[in-house]
Amino acid sequence: MLSSSTSTLRLHQPTRPHRRHPPAPAAGGATHLGPSRRWRGHPPAAPLRARPQRIRALDAAQPFDYETRAAGLLEERQRLKIAIVGFGNFGQFLARTFARQGHTLLAHSRTDHSALAATLGASFFTDPHDLCECHPDVVLLATSILSAEAVLRSLPVHRLRRNTLFVDVLSVKEFPRNLLLSSLPPDFDVICTHPMFGPESARDGWDGLPFVFDKVRVGDCPARRARAEAFLNIFEREGCRMVEMSCAEHDAHAAETQFLTHTVGRMLAMLELQSTPINTKGYETLLRLVDNTCSDSFDLYNGLFMYNKNSTELLNRLEWAMDSVKKKLFDGLHDVLRKQLFEGSAQPPSTSNVRK
Repeated sequence: MLSSSTSTLRLHQPTRPHRRHPPAPAAGGATHLGPSRRWRGHPPAAPLRARPQRIRALDAAQPFDYETRAAGLLEERQRLKIAIVGFGNFGQFLARTFARQGHTLLAHSRTDHSALAATLGASFFTDPHDLCECHPDVVLLATSILSAEAVLRSLPVHRLRRNTLFVDVLSVKEFPRNLLLSSLPPDFDVICTHPMFGPESARDGWDGLPFVFDKVRVGDCPARRARAEAFLNIFEREGCRMVEMSCAEHDAHAAETQFLTHTVGRMLAMLELQSTPINTKGYETLLRLVDNTCSDSFDLYNGLFMYNKNSTELLNRLEWAMDSVKKKLFDGLHDVLRKQLFEGSAQPPSTSNVRK
């Protein structure tokens, strides 16, 4: 059988031609060549339809495809799973931008905001244990200043990954810095931040608005450094003016830029100012100041005072400034009254010294 089979196979093999050059192809087709066929001399030119033009086109598209895939992978690596603890007004404000950038959001708060969280594509957890078991990359502390310590101590941090990044967005910085360093395990990363804007002042976007941050503790590991940069990149992508400074330096500046602003705004609110038919630009600025400051809770204002050691001194200076202005006014009034009583003149006193 083996011999017969072999003979049959040999009958189907093409025989080598005796001529030196291959025969001309038949009309409408090409000469069939066996698998072991070898030409002596130059082989015939391939028909035009057999040229690898399609392969060259694919080669030309490969660099573009590679760059697209590389950009997609980079963006994927920069997406974070962020747990927002304190899903109130400010936490929701930040969540809208986080969601738009494609980050995975988890949320936890004492108040049930599950319906609102669902509209943002966020998962809401009433139990902090369930939240921590999801192993977020970043835990964002967005509570009020007054409740920050109690909320942080209620979190089962032992259920988190041992190098989780904690970030706060409180309006004071030294207090949360000390709180996070003393309450969290030493392997956890800590970044203290303060977006110097809110839902009212940033209603038209974050472009050009200052974002203060301090990398308090970030592990010397490429993955942990990349995670910290990916979080800060959220605000940089929105056009924020990134300002890196220490927590102590921030609080010294914030006593004037924030606490003073809120104090003046709340003082003006006590006057119950109303718009008039003859508003000046300056008066309209004061009305806007009242709206911007009083839209925040009193707890925020109280926290700016209680947890910033620079606030008490500033409040004393503000009181001294008000007393100084009142003294100048009443001293001038007394001079006019004395002239009326003793000289019979109602001329106002000279203000040359005041102008100097």
